[in-house]
Amino acid sequence: MAPTFNQDADSLFNFVVKDGNGVKGLVESGLTEVPTRYIQPPHQRINKQHVAQSPENITIDLSELDGPNHNQVAKAISHAAETLGFFQVVNHGVPLELLESLKAAAHCFFAQPPEKKAAYLKGVSPSPMVKYGTSFVPEKEDALEWKDYVSMTYTNDADALQFWPNECKEVALEYIKTSTEMVRKLLKTLVGNLGVEVDSSRLDELTGLRMVNMNFYPTCPNPDLTVGVGRHSDMGTLTVLLQDGIGGLYVKKDESEEWVEIPPIHGALVINIGDTLQILSNGRYKSAEHRVRTTNTESRVSVPIFNAPLPSVKVGPLAELVARDGVARYREVIFQEYMNNFFAKSHDGKKSLDFAST
Repeated sequence: MAPTFNQDADSLFNFVVKDGNGVKGLVESGLTEVPTRYIQPPHQRINKQHVAQSPENITIDLSELDGPNHNQVAKAISHAAETLGFFQVVNHGVPLELLESLKAAAHCFFAQPPEKKAAYLKGVSPSPMVKYGTSFVPEKEDALEWKDYVSMTYTNDADALQFWPNECKEVALEYIKTSTEMVRKLLKTLVGNLGVEVDSSRLDELTGLRMVNMNFYPTCPNPDLTVGVGRHSDMGTLTVLLQDGIGGLYVKKDESEEWVEIPPIHGALVINIGDTLQILSNGRYKSAEHRVRTTNTESRVSVPIFNAPLPSVKVGPLAELVARDGVARYREVIFQEYMNNFFAKSHDGKKSLDFAST
């Protein structure tokens, strides 16, 4: 008989979190219903019937940034950053074969026996730059998220090849390398649209910290009761996300309670604005509040790269924008401190921005 884990919350927490079995281990134990610890309060659940249609075409051909339609494409990128905070890009320069290899590598990593993945748990991982875990900050969450992940922070090629998991290190490293020019081009376009001059070294500082995650969302017996990821915005500058074909990514529309699904498009990458860019733009660009739904049909993977400032970098509204706007909507913060605050709490919409609010 499959264990229910409902009678003993500590045994569930130990099994999933401390022993490294993750949500995948729960599913493989044969459970037929979601344990109580994973049931979200009704206001946090995702009702597919209450999801708005995407208001416009938010797929952008990045190759056109280098052609006669540059201004038109730059305007479309900036408009998406000012409104939804999300858009998709095609012809982005990352090889399509690599995208397929990334999805395969994610499945390969999570298909391993629990003890193999648990070797990368916090405290025992061979490097602080690699962490395997589940949910977001399970110690602080009332309801856990239905997700396992492995996170790899880039310092240099040698460390990545030495410490990152063999099942995914080469493709993950190539993903970072082949997306770097795209990220730089997007950030330069977005900053340029603000009418501000920022030198190359400053742009490098604002994307100098790069983390690639592989996320695994196992099939869920009661998807309407759970979330894969709770509502949140990303802390960094720009996030690059590879979805598989299953779908389930939702973005909050404006200040309303309407949510838009970001449909999977073969060969496309999803771009979303992070808190750092909202702060830098003095609120003109919107970090996107988003969340992920679970499914009972097929396990889903996604592979984001979080491009963020170096930890020692000071982040605040660009001086020219403060002068133009007549007000600084955010204070200057050291990014390490912002990051510490971000990871100290469970997901809660865009509350992370409160740390930098004036």
